[in-house]
Amino acid sequence: MTQDRVLIAGGGIGGLALALTLHQIGVPFTVYEAVRQLAPLGVGINIQPNAVRELFDLGLGQDDLDSIGVPSREWALLGRNGNEIYSEPRGREAGYNWPQYSVHRGQLHMLLYRTLVARAGADCLKLGHEVTGYARNGDGSVLAQIRRADGEVTHASGRLLIGADGIHSNVRAAMHPDQPPIHWGGAVMWRGTTLAKPIRSGSSFVGLGSHRHRIVFYPIGPADPETGLAVTNWIAEVTLDNSEGWKNAGWFRRVEIAEFAHHFADWRYDWLDVPDMLARADIAYENPMIDRDPVATWQDGPVALMGDAAHAMYPTGSNGASQAIIDARILGAMMLRHGVNAGALAAYDEKLCGPISELILRNRGAGPFGLLNMVDERCGGVFDDIDAVIPAQERAEFMARYKAAAGFAIEQLNTAPPTIASGARVTEAVPA
Repeated sequence: MTQDRVLIAGGGIGGLALALTLHQIGVPFTVYEAVRQLAPLGVGINIQPNAVRELFDLGLGQDDLDSIGVPSREWALLGRNGNEIYSEPRGREAGYNWPQYSVHRGQLHMLLYRTLVARAGADCLKLGHEVTGYARNGDGSVLAQIRRADGEVTHASGRLLIGADGIHSNVRAAMHPDQPPIHWGGAVMWRGTTLAKPIRSGSSFVGLGSHRHRIVFYPIGPADPETGLAVTNWIAEVTLDNSEGWKNAGWFRRVEIAEFAHHFADWRYDWLDVPDMLARADIAYENPMIDRDPVATWQDGPVALMGDAAHAMYPTGSNGASQAIIDARILGAMMLRHGVNAGALAAYDEKLCGPISELILRNRGAGPFGLLNMVDERCGGVFDDIDAVIPAQERAEFMARYKAAAGFAIEQLNTAPPTIASGARVTEAVPA
């Protein structure tokens, strides 16, 4: 018998944001997550104002976000010699109606999880249940194939199936069986956190170096009033020859600092000692900068993709998690408009698939870090006066184009109506 509900494959940030959205608008759902127990995994991420707006509209307040991160005040790019290429205020200080946040990815994940369980009950999330494929039923519904942690294979039917199961998505593989393999462009990232003294604004996102050799760092917690130190997320990045593809085992592994610190051995400034920051890290992970080639559609009848399953992208624009949250809210808005049916998924696909596919390619071309490419091309990365290399107006126009493409241009966002109006509910009869 068909269950009259939405099935969500994946309980990451995007899947949980969708579950909270469906609960908000009165649509029954079940989340299937492969891991047996959720844990606060990962390091720092940025949540852009367009996604913070959606979290606020979901009832998560500034106090909630303050408990897992800090409002971002500045975004800055510096050349290898430490001279400034570009900087701008962020969040409310830039004129947005909403802040931007730097947070620990795992803490945001757990905040969404706790909120969902408190509102919808623990039974809405099936841990240790991995959606491995699907079949479309003759009545327009969908049958999901599910492998439990004990190896047993079961099935569940629903009105819709949403693949929120990440870059290695089984739902995407079933929808696009001939898709190319994961794309690696040659950049390798090492990520970690260190207690360090915040610089510049005290809550600045700083990119330092060149487009092929850089370090990015920003605080993801407030500074301790006694020590002045804050938990600081850093990403050390080097671009290598990728002609033979990725040779290491797996796409994400814990590593020792000594495996990569030599790339930054002489990166010392009077305001930052990079070797010291790396050496004092509590943990470090290696992962290549990867994405997937865009696909022509995220929809197959009653099935749709969202988050990294739809648009895994290079993190150069700091908007992967933000876009997953936006996906969830657009899906909810389309269900309000069209009903809980394939028509809603088609409208969602039409609105987002094309523009976000372009954003994938824009990020592959370095995203906002493309300014570093321009500096390298024009002066080899060494300069005293950035205005003589790239005029201020050209730098500002470059960043404005990226923010417009990513959906967080200030006026565009500030004047936009809510994605989902307060109190909106699906009006068609949807049994619980």
